[in-house]
Amino acid sequence: MTSLKLFAWLTLLFPLAGCITIALLGRRLPGRSAGYLGTGALALSFASAIGALLSLLDSDHEHRQVVAVAWDYAASAGVDAQLSLLVDPLSVFMILVVSGVSMLIHAYSISYMDSDRGYARFFAYLNFFVFSMLLLVLAGNFLVLIVGWAFVGAASYLLISYWYRRTTATGAGIKAFVINVLGDVGLVLGTFFIFKHVGTLDFLGAFESAREELEPGNADLTAGLILVLVGAFAKSAQIPLHTWLPDAMEGPTPVSALIHAATMVTAGVYLIARMHPLFELAPTAADIGAVIGCLTLLVAGTIAIAVTDLKRVIAYSTMSQIGYMIMGVSAGAYAGGLFHLMTHAFFKALLFMAAGSVIAAMAGQQNLDKMGGFRKAMPFTFGCMVIGGLALAAVPPFSGFFSKDEILLLIGDRGGWYWILYAAGYVGAFLTGVYTFRMIFRAFLGAPVPEARELQEGHLHHAEVHTNPNNGEVEDTDVGFPGADHHIAEREPSMKLAMGVLALLAIAGGFLQVPKITHVIDSFLEPTFEESALYHRELSDGLISFGLVLGAVVGLAGIAVAYLIWVRKPQIAASVRQRLSPLHRLFVNKWYFDELIDAVVTRPALWFGAWAQQTFERVFVNGLLVGGTSGIVRAGSSAVRAAQTGFLRYYAALIVLGMVVLSFYFLLNA
Repeated sequence: MTSLKLFAWLTLLFPLAGCITIALLGRRLPGRSAGYLGTGALALSFASAIGALLSLLDSDHEHRQVVAVAWDYAASAGVDAQLSLLVDPLSVFMILVVSGVSMLIHAYSISYMDSDRGYARFFAYLNFFVFSMLLLVLAGNFLVLIVGWAFVGAASYLLISYWYRRTTATGAGIKAFVINVLGDVGLVLGTFFIFKHVGTLDFLGAFESAREELEPGNADLTAGLILVLVGAFAKSAQIPLHTWLPDAMEGPTPVSALIHAATMVTAGVYLIARMHPLFELAPTAADIGAVIGCLTLLVAGTIAIAVTDLKRVIAYSTMSQIGYMIMGVSAGAYAGGLFHLMTHAFFKALLFMAAGSVIAAMAGQQNLDKMGGFRKAMPFTFGCMVIGGLALAAVPPFSGFFSKDEILLLIGDRGGWYWILYAAGYVGAFLTGVYTFRMIFRAFLGAPVPEARELQEGHLHHAEVHTNPNNGEVEDTDVGFPGADHHIAEREPSMKLAMGVLALLAIAGGFLQVPKITHVIDSFLEPTFEESALYHRELSDGLISFGLVLGAVVGLAGIAVAYLIWVRKPQIAASVRQRLSPLHRLFVNKWYFDELIDAVVTRPALWFGAWAQQTFERVFVNGLLVGGTSGIVRAGSSAVRAAQTGFLRYYAALIVLGMVVLSFYFLLNA
């Protein structure tokens, strides 16, 4: 047990040490030293996570939940706040995914960010972000969870706003921070509701107390968990708190891979899985999570079909895939949801890295309308993009096929109204195949664009004037903007290594959990979910066979439709846009969620703030409270000053007048 606790603390502390070291040394680090140092810290963290895994596997099945306490922060008035970690199969599973994929993203960034002026600052931020996420998933109680939750939000702001001279980047960072703070408020308030009934902040103690003392459907518990879901929806970009996610593409591509693959957006999935004993006692809250996840995967899929920004297509695919995970863990498909979390981390990080390589070849341009014909110029990037795309589209035998279908099979097995979620999941799978290969076909097939031809001739394109890809604003690459140089996977070993490893994992990762054959994920996570009535379910052979065949057919059908529209008969796309222009406008404008939030929340809040400043603050606070009080004091002091004339006769008259007033007072009260 001691070694298990030690490995857990080391997994957490290595990224923190890397962050502090890089931050202190800063620009004194020569060349790519900051990149190597940051990547080394993550490599040590990943090695420690493997050590924790081996120690956990050496423990008895009944002793695979260990609490490591550093010290008691507060113990009074019934509050048991400790700096503690919960090391169990779920947290070890998460730290393996987070530290492993983050290490590869760091390795990719060594070359990708090479010419950026804030190189050391970037890796300090990356290490801090990974430390925050590891703190979140290792938290042993609600207090540490909330701290980690807040740290992740702060780190995301720093990374999204990394190119701080881009007004679009700083705006996106503020937007992400504000929405995540709203989620933080929900999480904190939900914790109060839960603490009120269970009387402890410790996870294991809270779950045990809830099972013993709370009736299923308890109103306070349901309300508390709905508030917890607000935190999960904000962090995992579920509607209506999702609008920050596409704007977060303003950060560098490695940031997009880090936030949207293995870390921040999966926090909500982890939170629901961790709180599963409570959600099973509040089925209404769990059903709300499942429905919101289902709606999110459909809405995000429709938007991804229409947008033309390469990174935003992948961002909306992330939002959709997180919808699958949220739907899965909310509906009791815990192993399926977490399995998809793992495979998604592999192929989504790979897709973002491949997209970054293409964007570098385009000198920062991200518009699909301006891309094409990169297949021959970038064969390695093309191969990685296809592998990631096949895994995302859930085509067998790639990893996404097994993990996505397990979610849908477990949901379908519950029957009743869950069949609606089951059917919607396959609609989303079809959309996934369409938008994924629309992106790939448009970027890599067709006639080569000038940048692709230039690369085929051996020259990497560099724009004479660097501009913001979103608004065309001219940027000075020497000060707070992307560096002047660009790097592609074909020419950078560290980028190629990271992408190659992820490509192998995207191919082979699914074989850890093949229905009726392998049950590695199921068996490993069982000690965490052994009390759950929903975890131990045997699926019928008929449902498994039907689901696997249907999943493969749907994914391939989506790819076929994309090939027909964007390769064989490109004129179809223009015709469909013209005939269905209202629907196209709806999707391109992201279902008008930004406009709706602006009308319902932002403008009323600004109007109320202006009104309060002009009326309540100016008239009541400044005029009456501040001005009135100070006016009385000024008037009194003026009267006193006026009485101090220096003439003796005035003072004698005042004394006589005072005596007369006192005499009348005593006569009247005699």
